[in-house]
Amino acid sequence: MRRVLMGFAVLWAMLAAPAMAEDNPVVVELFTSQGCSSCPPADALLAELGQRDDVIALALHVDYWDYIGWKDKFARPEFTRRQKGYARAGGWRTIYTPQMVINGADDVVGSRPMKVTDIIRAHQAKPPKVRLEISRQGGKLHIKAQSLHDGTQPCDIHIIRYLPGETVRIERGENAGRSLKYSHVAQGWDVAARWNGRGTLEKTVALDGDGPVVVLLQEPGHGPIVAAARLR
Repeated sequence: MRRVLMGFAVLWAMLAAPAMAEDNPVVVELFTSQGCSSCPPADALLAELGQRDDVIALALHVDYWDYIGWKDKFARPEFTRRQKGYARAGGWRTIYTPQMVINGADDVVGSRPMKVTDIIRAHQAKPPKVRLEISRQGGKLHIKAQSLHDGTQPCDIHIIRYLPGETVRIERGENAGRSLKYSHVAQGWDVAARWNGRGTLEKTVALDGDGPVVVLLQEPGHGPIVAAARLR
């Protein structure tokens, strides 16, 4: 327990320092559930990570905890399928909560801040393969992707909307009686197109509202995320 608290203290110290905007942020997906008693520390860690400019945080609430008596209002079966897809692609023997998947490539227990930080740093050290720029005007989202490497693989263009934050009173299940705050909660998730990974892609898609949006370029079949961008 002391080691975990020290890990959080070190990470929070890092987060307190000014964060410079990054051209190639690291994507952290947290598979979590309101019915999981081990998840609140990971939910809190994701909230801290989501304040950084060099990290894109997304909470994907899964539905396989709903059977214990509390139905997670944010859970979606497609997020459970995405987690299972990562397990198949990575050869992982099991899925669990809280599980973080970083840049679609590495998984880690979401309540281990030092390990999470080490993996984020390792991905930041890799040279970018794609330059991705997004902008919003009216009801349109403009996407521009430029390959920076001859070996860039085809990528699916994922467009995600997320809820910045909400506090939920849990009435039943493992977290019964607690009011828990959730952040960066993925809601709408669409695959807009597939890019062949060559040259420059420019695409415009319809986008309702002015809430936060994330664009991911990810190799098909739950492969690595090669580029990401966010509008808060």
